[in-house]
Amino acid sequence: MRKTISGHTASLPTLVMAVASAALIFTLSAEGVSAAPPDPSNFRWKDGPEVYAKVCSYCHDQQIGPVIRGRSLPPAYISAVVRNGNRAMPPFRASEIDDESLKKVAEYISTN
Repeated sequence: MRKTISGHTASLPTLVMAVASAALIFTLSAEGVSAAPPDPSNFRWKDGPEVYAKVCSYCHDQQIGPVIRGRSLPPAYISAVVRNGNRAMPPFRASEIDDESLKKVAEYISTN
């Protein structure tokens, strides 16, 4: 079944989807929900284990990078390698791991 709207033809499923989309957008706007992504400058990692699990373990627990836990590496060394990189290890900017979180993950790696 085709309907003509303002000189355009559209199928019924297309019309239903358009109306449903418009209703959803209106509802979200009315509730104050923003479609914009969260501001990354406000993001903070919860703690050292979370940083390790979400960033470091991908390589260091999968035998891609060297084992770093359980080696009693000094936190200052870990921080320097994370910020500057080393061989295949890429550097991580403060926008990726803030200084406070870097300190927490370095202490976590150093003591675990």
